[in-house]
Amino acid sequence: MADALTSDPTLRRKPKRAPAWINRATPYMFMAPAVIIMAMALIYPLGYMIWGSFRAWDPTQTIGEAEFIGIKNYITLWNDPNFRESLGVTLKFAFFCVTIEMVIGVGLALLLDRNIRGMSVLRTMFILPMMIAPVVVGLMWRYMYHPSVGTFNRFLEKVGLPKVDWLGSHSLTSVIIADVWQWTPFIFILSLAALQSLPKSALEASRIDGATAWQQVVYIKLPLMMPVLIVTGLLRLIDSFKVLEVILVLTQGGPGLSTEILALRISRTATEFRELGVAAAMSNYLLMILMFLTIAMFAFNKLREIRAAWTRMAAEDDI
Repeated sequence: MADALTSDPTLRRKPKRAPAWINRATPYMFMAPAVIIMAMALIYPLGYMIWGSFRAWDPTQTIGEAEFIGIKNYITLWNDPNFRESLGVTLKFAFFCVTIEMVIGVGLALLLDRNIRGMSVLRTMFILPMMIAPVVVGLMWRYMYHPSVGTFNRFLEKVGLPKVDWLGSHSLTSVIIADVWQWTPFIFILSLAALQSLPKSALEASRIDGATAWQQVVYIKLPLMMPVLIVTGLLRLIDSFKVLEVILVLTQGGPGLSTEILALRISRTATEFRELGVAAAMSNYLLMILMFLTIAMFAFNKLREIRAAWTRMAAEDDI
């Protein structure tokens, strides 16, 4: 009976294949929810901000009621010395923070890339500053910088040195120190993970060839870590442009405009000065700076990869 059923051609039909257009559309169907969420959460607010930057917009109006003034907000900002000073403070703050954090974080990762008893506890201790809320970090460092009862000035007084006006004449340096303390662990953890994922064969081959520890760092470890370091540095660079709570608690942007970065000025322009159109234009300036830096860093990484490929091709031709 079973043989008779299987021999019947009508009972051995192959399953129908889906039309080709369905196969082509399937990936886009799976991507559609994510694209819709991104459009609602990112593209629409971004477009709203760009459109608002071309209008004389204040909180008493809807964006449709505000007068269209073209690029006047951008021209006004570019001619505003206070905006240019805040931009300079932002660039200076971001450069020193990211540079110092990268040097210390990568250096610590290179020093601790070995089997040390209690490494898990050490890593947990390094992560702790990142887990503290920025407002709490600002309050902690504000008390330590206090001119009379602060930890630093009390220590200087004990060793016979003069007190320092940390949040006055050295305000920007003080803010940079607080940021470095909080975010160097981020660089350290990612750098250590990159180091521990390096191919052991390359390190063993260099060791057999007689390479010193310093030569391994310069010619093997750092070049292989570079893609991770570029992405890590880019993430910290973007984040350093958006620091707000720590500076607000520590100095409130003062004295004067010495620590007023663009994020703080944007917040003040929108809430205190009630100039939403100007604040939107300022946000777009910040967005353009970050986009330029992002493209430049990825272009550098791409050129480095192309150069490495050419070097490998040249070495293979020589062989």
